[in-house]
Amino acid sequence: MDEERRPPRPGARPGQGSAPRFGVRPPARGWTPRPDGPRHWASKRTIPAQALALVGPDQELIAGRHPVEEAFTARREAIKLLVVPQRRAALQQVVLHATTLRIPIIEVEGALIGQLAGFDGHQGIALVVRRRPEVAPEEILARAVSRGEPPFILALDGVEDPQNFGSLIRSAEAVGVHGILMATRGSAPLSPAAIKASAGAVEHLLVSRVESLADELTALRLRGIRVVGAEAEAAQDHRSADLRGPICLVIGSEGKGLSPAIRRRIDLYVRIPMVGKVASLNASVAGSILLFEVLGQRPAAAQGVPPTSAASPLPAGDEEASK
Repeated sequence: MDEERRPPRPGARPGQGSAPRFGVRPPARGWTPRPDGPRHWASKRTIPAQALALVGPDQELIAGRHPVEEAFTARREAIKLLVVPQRRAALQQVVLHATTLRIPIIEVEGALIGQLAGFDGHQGIALVVRRRPEVAPEEILARAVSRGEPPFILALDGVEDPQNFGSLIRSAEAVGVHGILMATRGSAPLSPAAIKASAGAVEHLLVSRVESLADELTALRLRGIRVVGAEAEAAQDHRSADLRGPICLVIGSEGKGLSPAIRRRIDLYVRIPMVGKVASLNASVAGSILLFEVLGQRPAAAQGVPPTSAASPLPAGDEEASK
């Protein structure tokens, strides 16, 4: 739904006060299909041609210092770096790195980056990169095999808020999730706002969009992967439930929770005990709690903990006492 136009202020010049305000998150219904690929993150009706010309049809935008740095670390194919002149001194290291890689540097106004990104907290820097290739669910399972670990997958059922989406990506990467599954419809796009909320963690994680999330969960069950969902009335809490082995954790939408089709694929429901007056948790908070619980129950190797040796070294300061 387009933003309601405001009446012009008294004494304003023609055109002032009537245009929609930029720098806010685009409404969900503002996304427009692109003929050459996945849905774009913002409506073209609210972005000037000058801004749209900076990002090609086969390209996408990464905004914010940490996301840009992580994109360089992940060796994303960079097209150009957009920098606000007033912020260039503070971003000198990133600019020098881009110069070393012979990436064109374009100085633009901060408002222009905000219009492209859909938010104001871009810190005066954005990177235009080649659009992320589509990832098949099999690639997520292949990553688990390559690491010698039982599959650990996060599935998102209708999570629409880009901040929740980005926060879940960040937590998923932190606990070693092999990939994220989500439906092509009814889910938040991998927008610049979501990438910024993930602090660039998405650059190190596989994200697969599928036509039917329910069908993919059925396929995972046939492969011996248990599907776990959160439910306030579940018999077991998340700490007493057995979450070892191959796991696919499903997080439902912010308002409706898990859809009926997904509920029919759940093998185990768990609840998060709460003693306060609030009846539910934010989707990203609940998902993060469960993700870290799964990590805590996985083998030490999957947690990144080095194996303990038979003869453990003495604590610092005890070596002299032992002589």
